Amino acid sequence: MSAKPEHYDVIRKPIVTEKSTMASENGAVVFEVAIDAAKPVIKEAVETLFNVKVKAVNTTVTKGKNKRFRGIKGRRKDTKKAYVTLEEGNTIDVTTGLS
Repeated sequence: MSAKPEHYDVIRKPIVTEKSTMASENGAVVFEVAIDAAKPVIKEAVETLFNVKVKAVNTTVTKGKNKRFRGIKGRRKDTKKAYVTLEEGNTIDVTTGLS
């Protein structure tokens, strides 16, 4: 499979936090994805871009907070995270983007 431009639109960036580091010990990688991306599309994009086999995809949507900036009310955007569990023996190094 070759990478299509749509795959780069689905996977926005890797998320490196304490929680995602703990998940990586169990073979999972966390990505910020497009808000309208479905699980099969996320799976296809990760498999194509990183040349790995995906076991499962779990997603969460975090609603944006209402905030004030210099007295003006605003709202942060909603974000979607994908917890991608990889098959045994597959790894993704999110610090360099290479698998």
